[in-house]
Amino acid sequence: MTSTQQLQHLYWRAGFGPRPQDVATGQSPRKALRQLRQDSAQFTPLAGPGLSYAEPRGLVMAAPASTKKPASDGPVTTLPDPPGPRPRRAELTPEQRKLQNQGLREAFVNMSTAWMDRMATSPAQLREKMTLFWHGHFACRVRQPNAALSLHNTTRQHALGKFPDLLLAVSREPAMLQFLNNQQNRKAQPNENFAREVMELFTLGRGNYREQDVKEAARAFTGWGYDYEGNFKFRARDHDDGPKTFLGRTGNLTGEDVLRLILEQPAAATFLVTKVYRFFVNEVPNPAHIAPLAVAFRRSGYDLADLMERLFSADWFYEPANVGTHIKSPVELLAGLRRTLGLRLDNDRPLLGYQKALGQTLFQPPNVAGWPGGRNWIDSSSLLLRLQLPAILFRNAEFAVALKQDENDLAPNLTRAERTVRPGAGARLSLAPLQQLLGAVPAAQQPARLSEFLLQATIRPESLELVQQAAHQKEPAEALRATLISLLSLPEYQLA
Repeated sequence: MTSTQQLQHLYWRAGFGPRPQDVATGQSPRKALRQLRQDSAQFTPLAGPGLSYAEPRGLVMAAPASTKKPASDGPVTTLPDPPGPRPRRAELTPEQRKLQNQGLREAFVNMSTAWMDRMATSPAQLREKMTLFWHGHFACRVRQPNAALSLHNTTRQHALGKFPDLLLAVSREPAMLQFLNNQQNRKAQPNENFAREVMELFTLGRGNYREQDVKEAARAFTGWGYDYEGNFKFRARDHDDGPKTFLGRTGNLTGEDVLRLILEQPAAATFLVTKVYRFFVNEVPNPAHIAPLAVAFRRSGYDLADLMERLFSADWFYEPANVGTHIKSPVELLAGLRRTLGLRLDNDRPLLGYQKALGQTLFQPPNVAGWPGGRNWIDSSSLLLRLQLPAILFRNAEFAVALKQDENDLAPNLTRAERTVRPGAGARLSLAPLQQLLGAVPAAQQPARLSEFLLQATIRPESLELVQQAAHQKEPAEALRATLISLLSLPEYQLA
């Protein structure tokens, strides 16, 4: 495997693919990794106009002078909105509900498009990729965009920090507390949902705790909630301050104590490293690789940046079994197309429709376990759309896809016409970077050279022949465009 191939592999796994200028420098993978870490060192929140949600005019009602705000430790069943009186949804007219749904949906659309743009253009590729990993690990689906955005920025901030800090911060996010019902967790009526998922999905995995540990952890998390401004709030009067026995330790344990005791278990490091390995290296875990990584991860205090450095520096990371074997998720596919080709879109909203059609809509995981990934990304209908995407984007081909109904949608009863996504992205592709990459390569050899850059899996001879035929007897620019579309339309391009 050449140094250039290793470099491309690194850029696909630690980010969203290489650009022609990334591989033209001839730098070593080690130097590239150092640059990736440096570029991702700074945390910049996802923020800007349109990313926050405010109740549309006509929905916010002035509170009567006699109205009192509910007690801060009273029952709350929905996520808080920005300050200001808000009518209950049951009090809204159908037209007002529609207006509210439109505002909520618009905020989520803006959040998703802003993040997709970051993935495609930001130099902080490693932080973006790690944020995507945590987005699936701490899967959470709530109705309020403000709460979803707050959780997103928390995972973004701690994505390459210490996992104990990330775990505690996520556990205190209103979105997560609401999604996993801990707002209703009180000493008189413990709710075990949050405590169970923290251990099963976020830290230990099944088989590494007992059912009694779930019950005791739930008692420790009683009183954890949020206030009407969307801030974490510990309600002492709802907390069970009696003695608890959790993972063999007894005492007046708090939620913070439970999280600390969880991470003292060797199984936590193994569970987390295995999940990282499956996302960044190979769907099939290799215990011989994972065991030393897990030991080093614990010794480092669960330092995520150190873990990723070790993983991407390992010789086995570049072994053939781990190259060109990862099925790109829909988000990786779409962001990668934009990044590697410098693709500019006049309207990037249709890409959100393609996300959904392909099975991965940002901020809307299917359940608390997140997206299953791997071979689950591919079925007969999604593969057809994947293979036709380049033609859709670069030739503005007419390819309309009707999205499936989703019972969790803000507006689940749209007509088929309203659910149909049409191209309209206005893709603009500059061929100059690719022409510079090709340099003086003869026209007849350009398909093979481009395949080396665009495909991580080796192109089959019969596929290369078809690509060469597509570019045959065309003027240079059109031949390059035809070659590009043909290569991107191959099954091999679905792998990274």
